Amino acid sequence: MSSRPTPASAGSATASLPALAAVVTVVLWASAFIGIRALGDTFSPGSMAFLRLLAAVIPLTLIVMVVRLRARTTGAPARPLLPRGRALALVTAYGVAWFAGYTVLLNWAERHLDAGTAALLVNLAPILVAVAAGLFLGEGFPRHLVIGMTIAFAGVVLIAAGGSATADAHADWLGIVLGVGAAVLYATGVLIQKSALRTVDALTATWLGAVAGLVATAPFAPVAVTELSGAEPGAIWAVIYLGVGPTAIAFSTWAYALARTDASAMAATTLVVPAIVIVLSWALLDELPTGVGIVGGLLCLGGVAIARRLLPMRPRTGRSARSLDVSSPTMTPSDIRRVSGTTATEETSPCASSSPASPSADR
Repeated sequence: MSSRPTPASAGSATASLPALAAVVTVVLWASAFIGIRALGDTFSPGSMAFLRLLAAVIPLTLIVMVVRLRARTTGAPARPLLPRGRALALVTAYGVAWFAGYTVLLNWAERHLDAGTAALLVNLAPILVAVAAGLFLGEGFPRHLVIGMTIAFAGVVLIAAGGSATADAHADWLGIVLGVGAAVLYATGVLIQKSALRTVDALTATWLGAVAGLVATAPFAPVAVTELSGAEPGAIWAVIYLGVGPTAIAFSTWAYALARTDASAMAATTLVVPAIVIVLSWALLDELPTGVGIVGGLLCLGGVAIARRLLPMRPRTGRSARSLDVSSPTMTPSDIRRVSGTTATEETSPCASSSPASPSADR
């Protein structure tokens, strides 16, 4: 009797791969918050961002080389190495805002916030994207968005009032401002990236965005070298992990999953990240938000869910798949806003996919 898999079983296995990729993504992104918090006493915010991006750019460059070499051997049309004109400007801008600015602010915020609280605040990014779409893309402010914004704002106030349950992990107003600022840069990067992905494939956009972020954080390189010289081997490996795992690998698995599932459903998966962060923070760092802080975080997540009208995950097919392809020249502002709901909590950008599917943060 043949043990060859049937078409049905093969199809089932293929259908489960996007879900597996999504799980890998959220776990890696959650671990980034823990790593940043743990390294706060070893590396300053700017030098940590520079070292992380350096560790990410190296594998991303290798991925780009492999993909382009494979395309050349299969006879696929050759792509220019770099986009030009407006497309290059957009990619550079989103890289500076997202990979550089967001990362530095998040690193700084986690000097004042426990990892779980920081993750909860960054989850405001989807609402900020929707607000920007209402202001600049003519989408307006429907009732569900206003209600969600109000609930999420109440959550931020509770987080600020709740502080942290441990003496060493505190939540002060500077940390709150930095966390919200990180979410603003995150959302800004997402919106700029949406425009860039109309003419630039996802892999190239992410690779060049990371390179732009690395260049933007280069002024921190001398400090990074000094801090590296005094760092323990474990801390050095941890910052390398931040670049390779939550950045290079997680962006790859996110792009794979996003290209094969509904964008709003993928947004729902990112709401799991703060819960994972809180559990990991408690287990590894002995830190927890207070009860009031957790309630505030739940209000933030609930506000995001209401504002974005998140749906159950389902395979993306037919017209729905095409309408969410931000590389399409027929992409409408409404489509952009729908895809904007996929901002994630750590970084949510594709990288190792030649498909021009939209990314998410996170980051």
